[in-house]
Amino acid sequence: MRFGSIVISRLRLMVTSGEGRRPDSGVASRRRWSEYAGGVLYDLLYKTVLTRTDPELIHDACVKAIEVTSGIPLVRDAVRQMWGRRPILPVPSANQGGPFARPVPGLLGLAAGMDKEGRAVEGMDMLGFGFVEVGTFTARAQAGNDRPRMWRHPRIRAIRNRMGFNNPGADEAARRLRALRATARGRSIVVGANIGKTRTTALVDAVEDYRYSAARVARWVDYLVVNVSSPNTPGLRTLQSVEALRPILVAVSEAGDAVAGRHVPLLVKIAPDLADEDVDAVADLVTGMGLDGVVATNTTIDHDLGEGGLSGAPLLPRSLEVVRRLRARLGEGPTVIGVGGISSIMDAELMLDAGADLLQAYTAFVYNGPAWPGRLNRTLATARRR
Repeated sequence: MRFGSIVISRLRLMVTSGEGRRPDSGVASRRRWSEYAGGVLYDLLYKTVLTRTDPELIHDACVKAIEVTSGIPLVRDAVRQMWGRRPILPVPSANQGGPFARPVPGLLGLAAGMDKEGRAVEGMDMLGFGFVEVGTFTARAQAGNDRPRMWRHPRIRAIRNRMGFNNPGADEAARRLRALRATARGRSIVVGANIGKTRTTALVDAVEDYRYSAARVARWVDYLVVNVSSPNTPGLRTLQSVEALRPILVAVSEAGDAVAGRHVPLLVKIAPDLADEDVDAVADLVTGMGLDGVVATNTTIDHDLGEGGLSGAPLLPRSLEVVRRLRARLGEGPTVIGVGGISSIMDAELMLDAGADLLQAYTAFVYNGPAWPGRLNRTLATARRR
C-alpha cells in the first residue's frame, strides 16, 4: 500500500471513530496528533519494510534502535513526551498492597523475549511500558537454535518462534543490569529478570543451573521469573511438574534473597498447554511455598503452523482461562501477571477482570508500534479511575 493511501485510511479511521476531533488543550492536541503521525509512519514502515525482511533481523534492529534512541537525551525526552507519558495512577507498592517493593507506573509491562540481552530497558521505559522483563537468561551464554527460528503470522496477529533461549548468559546479563542501576534513571525502572535452563545442562542438574543465574542477577532486579514453560528447549516443560519445580524454586529463592540481601519477589511462568489439574497443582505449590506469584502464560504449541511456540492474539482465550483458574485457586494474595494475546484495551480489561494484577505484552507491541504501550497504559489508568 502506498504512503498516501495509508495516511488517508488512517485519517478516515480517526474521523469516523471520533478520535480526530480537536481536544480542548493545544498540548493535548499536539500529543494526540503526534501519536497518530507515529502510527501512520509505523504502518508505512511495517507494510513496506518489516513484512519483507527476515523477522529476527528486524527484531534485533528494532531493539537496537530503541536502545540507541534512549541514549540520546533530547530524542529520548521527545519520544517520552509523545508516546511514553506515565499514567496518573501507578500500581501501588507492596506495603500498599501492590506486587513489588515499589510502585509500578503502569499496568502493562514488556514480556520476556523482546529484550533478550537486557540492552534496551531504558528505551522500553521511554515508550511507556510500566515495567520491563528482560531475558530469558541462562547460566551460560548460548546461541539458541538454528535459523530460521522466527515467523510472523499477520493474518492472525501472531508470531511463531523456536529461538531456544539465545542470550549472553547470566554473567553478562548481571553486568548490564548493574550498569543500568548505576544511573538514577536506570534505578527508577521496575525490572524483572526471566531465567531458564541452559540447553546443554542435563535435567538432573537444572536446579544448580537456575541457582547460578539467580545468584548473578537477583541483586539488580525487582523480581525474578523462573521459566520452565518455553517449548523450544528440549525437556524444559517437564520441569513444570510439581516434583521437578519445587527444588528449582527453593534454590532460586534462597540464592536470590541471599545475594540481594532482601526478599526478591519470585514468580513462575507457565504454559497455556498445561491441563487444568496441572494449573491447580502449580497454584497450590505457589501457595504452599509462599511464592509471590505466577506469570500466565507462555507461548503455545497447540497449533498447526509449524514448529515453535505461538504468541499473540490466538492465545487470549486460553490465557484468560488459565488466569481465571489461577486466581480462583490462589485467592487474593499472590500476584498474577497476565500475558498472552493482549492487543487492545478490551483484551486488557478482560485479563484484569479474570484476575490478573499486572499485564504483559510482546507480540502486540510488534504489530501496533512504539506508541501503543504508553497509550494502553494511559487508557487503562483512565478506565480504572472511573
